[in-house]
Amino acid sequence: MFKITAIAFSLSLCSLHAFSQSDFSNYTQKIPGSDQKYDMVAIKGGEYLMGSPKTEKGRRDDEGPQHKEKIEPFWMGKYEITWDIYDLYSFKTMEVEFAQRFPDESNSIAKTDGSTRPSPPYVDMSFGMGRTGYPAINVTQYAAILFCKWLYEKTGVFYRLPTEAEWEYAARAGTTTAYSFGNDPKMLKDYAWYTDNSEGSYKKIGTKKPNPWGLHDMHGNVMEWTLDQYHADYYAKKAKGEVKEAFAPVTELYPNSVRGGSWVDEAPNLRSAARTQSIAEWKILDPQLPKSEWWLTNASFIGFRIVRPAKTPSPEEIKAYYSPTLIEDY
Repeated sequence: MFKITAIAFSLSLCSLHAFSQSDFSNYTQKIPGSDQKYDMVAIKGGEYLMGSPKTEKGRRDDEGPQHKEKIEPFWMGKYEITWDIYDLYSFKTMEVEFAQRFPDESNSIAKTDGSTRPSPPYVDMSFGMGRTGYPAINVTQYAAILFCKWLYEKTGVFYRLPTEAEWEYAARAGTTTAYSFGNDPKMLKDYAWYTDNSEGSYKKIGTKKPNPWGLHDMHGNVMEWTLDQYHADYYAKKAKGEVKEAFAPVTELYPNSVRGGSWVDEAPNLRSAARTQSIAEWKILDPQLPKSEWWLTNASFIGFRIVRPAKTPSPEEIKAYYSPTLIEDY
């Protein structure tokens, strides 16, 4: 996995580029050289209380105390990243095939020919549960960041993983209840795939109702990577003013923060404030030494979606973000 240097830490906040609110609207990102596209939802900035109140059913200690977070405007993927898009990055032969079928001289395959690609998985990482239209799973946080670099090289648009604070802000979509639709977990069947209705596998994206801001599968289907290192006491330090950073930079291999709950989880893990920490057991069947920095072998419940800050970082900040230091996993 990796460390994020201090310069990358300001990516969501710093920019030399002016931001125009009039240009801030939903859009669709086309993937040059292919027939793939990705819908982005405009998320207006604001303030909210991050974490859960002590009275919330299913609450855990790492969700508090609640503290105020100020969020800058950003775009977030309407859906989780699918295999259809991720495979273009992961398998160069597939990208070449699409480039031949959908030639685009202004965004030729040569632009990303030098991109660092994941090592070939030794098994089908979808484990036969579905690929076309399904979220990419068993992908490490490191791989998700390098995917963003590849997408930047293809499109010229800066994309990254969301911070924990951004993720929860978008998941809540202006609500203060346990879920974006209220407090009644019986309503989850309309909004999420989870242990009670998934029948033992993940599902195609966007087949359940979206949250009030138009984002699908923020509750359930697959958990989603954030930028943050997981610290159980991070909120306590935030509330005391001991940390003022936009997110907790990664300095150790484990644990990192994952959000949203998944098809294997029970209702409490799908709450907007619920936090999950990554663990080494997600690679327990990986026979390699060191273990793969690209693939998880026991985490078919982990995926990701991406964001784009409204204020574009400087070239130096972008380079720092896309140049993580690898932490070997033995």
